[in-house]
Amino acid sequence: MTQLLRVQNFTVSSDGFGAGEDQTLDRPFGHADPGELFAWAGATASWPHRTDPGGSRGLDDYFTRDFPHNIGAEIMGRNKFAPRRGPWPDPGWQGWWGDEPPFHTPVFVLTHHERPALTLGDTTFHFVNDEPAAVLERARRAADGKDVRLGGGASTIREFLDADLVDALHVVVAPVTLGSGVRLWTSPDELRDRFHLEVVPSPSGVTHHLLWRR
Repeated sequence: MTQLLRVQNFTVSSDGFGAGEDQTLDRPFGHADPGELFAWAGATASWPHRTDPGGSRGLDDYFTRDFPHNIGAEIMGRNKFAPRRGPWPDPGWQGWWGDEPPFHTPVFVLTHHERPALTLGDTTFHFVNDEPAAVLERARRAADGKDVRLGGGASTIREFLDADLVDALHVVVAPVTLGSGVRLWTSPDELRDRFHLEVVPSPSGVTHHLLWRR
């Protein structure tokens, strides 16, 4: 069975930025407001952090509900684990994800500064310094036949796109303009030479971009 490398539910602004500038511990998305970027998912019935009944059904809910389906491992950039650069100043700090991270799989964190693996709940973070193809091979072995999710951020997704390793992408374009930050694309048309593209608008105001390898 083919194991895919998939980007799922990755949200960007209307001008293509996945995060703003000046990322800090208190502001993981920099000057971008995550409440605006991810309102489409938070409004759904299947949003895992929902504390009140209700929520929307339909297309947005389908993608939110499908997020963990057939995923056996994740690859993410260091910035998705922590805002710090350089050597790890506090090896006891365990990232943004708390005692029970939402991944429930092995996670491979790209970093130039390796550190011992960290297990929180049923998620183990592996800190790796290697080329994209080598990291993907490790993630596929860990995924045990399931697909691998490429979680971001935008720079990490671009790195794997440039290495021609990504099989499918689901990118959500939110009706928000950031002006600057970490950009995934100027336009999805940049990928049409390698990917089929379907664009599906949602009543919530976001637009779902579905890309799969030609």
